[in-house]
Amino acid sequence: MLPEDDYKKIAKRLGREPTEVEQGCFLNLWSEHCSYRSSSSILKTFTTTGERVIIGPGDDAAIVRLEGGWVLAIGMESHNHPSYVDPYNGAATGVGGIVRDIISMGARPIALMDPLYFGPLDNEKNRYLFEHVIMGIAGYGNCIGVPVVRGEAYFHESFSGNPLVNVVCVGLAREDKIVTATAQKAGNKLVLMGSSTGRDGMGGASFASRDLSEESESEERHSVQIGDPFSEKLVMEATLEAIDKGLVLACRDLGAAGLVGASSEMAANGELGAHIIADNIHLRDESLTPFEIMISESQERMVLEVEPGNVDKVLALADKYDLKANLIGELTQETQYVVEYKGEIVADMPVLFLCGGAPTSELDFIPPAVERNADKPSVPGDIKDTILKLLSRHNIASKEWVYSQYDYEVQVRTMIKPGMDAGVLRIIDDIQGLALSCGCNPAHVEADPYNGGAGTVIENAMNLAAVGARPIALVDCLNFGNPERSEIFYQFKQASLGLGDAARKLKTPVVGGNVSFYNESDEFGSAIAPTPSIGMVGWVRDLGTIPAGTFRHPDETVILVGDTLDELGASEYYSMLGLGNNGVTPGLPENIDAVIDTLISAVESGLITAAHDISNGGLAVTLCEMLEQMGAEIDITGICARDDDALFSESYGRMVITTSKPEKVLDMMSGIDCTVLGKTCGNGLLIKTRNGDINLSIDEIGGARSSLSRLMMD
Repeated sequence: MLPEDDYKKIAKRLGREPTEVEQGCFLNLWSEHCSYRSSSSILKTFTTTGERVIIGPGDDAAIVRLEGGWVLAIGMESHNHPSYVDPYNGAATGVGGIVRDIISMGARPIALMDPLYFGPLDNEKNRYLFEHVIMGIAGYGNCIGVPVVRGEAYFHESFSGNPLVNVVCVGLAREDKIVTATAQKAGNKLVLMGSSTGRDGMGGASFASRDLSEESESEERHSVQIGDPFSEKLVMEATLEAIDKGLVLACRDLGAAGLVGASSEMAANGELGAHIIADNIHLRDESLTPFEIMISESQERMVLEVEPGNVDKVLALADKYDLKANLIGELTQETQYVVEYKGEIVADMPVLFLCGGAPTSELDFIPPAVERNADKPSVPGDIKDTILKLLSRHNIASKEWVYSQYDYEVQVRTMIKPGMDAGVLRIIDDIQGLALSCGCNPAHVEADPYNGGAGTVIENAMNLAAVGARPIALVDCLNFGNPERSEIFYQFKQASLGLGDAARKLKTPVVGGNVSFYNESDEFGSAIAPTPSIGMVGWVRDLGTIPAGTFRHPDETVILVGDTLDELGASEYYSMLGLGNNGVTPGLPENIDAVIDTLISAVESGLITAAHDISNGGLAVTLCEMLEQMGAEIDITGICARDDDALFSESYGRMVITTSKPEKVLDMMSGIDCTVLGKTCGNGLLIKTRNGDINLSIDEIGGARSSLSRLMMD
């Protein structure tokens, strides 16, 4: 149902009452999910250009220049509401949709990342959602042969009733083979290729702009698309072959708002109109109405702009891949979007009004009335026990149960498997490559939206720095509650500004993304913690210099890079103690650009043998995660005034590195705060504190870190 104000505006512009089909088109294309009507003013503050950026926000995916004539396509999307209603298909089609966005640019998908956010796993329903979302991602990605090389699984009470499923996809193309979603010429034909159109995914764009309720699982199941990865693989190969042969002038995936979204936006981008003949479309059910045909979000479908003389070639190519394809209309000089069904005009709308006429406004914003408590708890009497309990928390525990279900080595590009700071792919001659990182820390953003948003960028850039990758671009998925609530819009605005400022400081353009609002649950009476999740890519000049993520060699010097501050606010440690509102939250280090640049140069020098970013759980967790083949003796008495600050602070911009040439490395780090912590040796971890020594064995650490796997396999 169209909002009353929208209905009146549409009727005034049309000069009549809109038809049922027209109402469905406007309802979906003017939804928050498609039109960014509440967020566009904030998104305009991002820096979206750079020396490598060829295509920024606005197309199906961004295009970033690499080396040697190669370009990278990158996109990020959410599939949050569908993944609550039907976790397997919701997650699977989230993968399918973003993969098609990459294909539509003429790029072959080479990797996926999936930052995921759930309620606590002590709840049976949350475990069910978690398990089936992972199954959906694995089932789809594995079948289409695109590796999932990186991900995040984060748990927080606010995601009960509204989990978040965000997906990043990257693809490779030659620069001269890029196509876009901009229609080229009136008189060219529109071909719909792929699966048949059904009632699944009906009105998905408008569904994504509504709160979830307890009844959503049954009432909204028709809004969830049903994926078929085997058809997706065929669509991928057919589309890429058609593009490679020069048969496609423009291309668009049928995602949000279905056929009307893809075809009208393609026409509008080229300042052209379109005439669609709806009864030419291949249907799964002949009883579908034109209203349903136009807004269905059935999966594995692409719309192609084709010159009249090439239509038969495209149809023959589709037949080669055993796909359905139909000539469904043409582009017109008059900028009207016309839908014909069985000889009758059922929709006739100004296309630029349909695609760009949604009212936009910046909503009211008021800071939430939350006061942080400055009190600090006593230093734990048994720090060893505290560390082991922290390691067993699901936000910190090993996610091997998750990524072991993914085929992360298909396409044989993957150099670093999931579970480390960043995924790394070979790209050019086994010498240069791409590093990928994703995610954010919702607890940090909830406590301090601006610095938490900035910290999202810093944390991902530090992950890339650990493998010597220089950031070249990022995409975002900005997940928030109802923006009409002033405190929620405040979170969105401040987090976005923080994210944008940090990206500018690191000279990393924001080239695309998605805004997902209305992530709230009537069932639980809750809104999600603000979650400005991102995917970041970086370029590795020499894959041979990438250090390990764990201690490897004896008698090497262990160095802490970066300044550790009393910043335990919103930390995993304080969360474990039930002190969520206590403490000072991490701030943006003034010299973070210098820290990251210097670390990358040090890695590129080949002097760094191991590197691991410090994030959730602080230094204690990082040191434990670095134990694999080799142990270490560490002295933290020179860091901070208290052991708990030194061990558990989550200050941004810090990394643990090892080297056999400490003098040279410290000389390179001139001007950057560094602390020599100790040496690698033995097969356990000894930490010297003000209150005595802590001894942790590899078995003790491994046992604690396996808590999530044990729970899910019981």
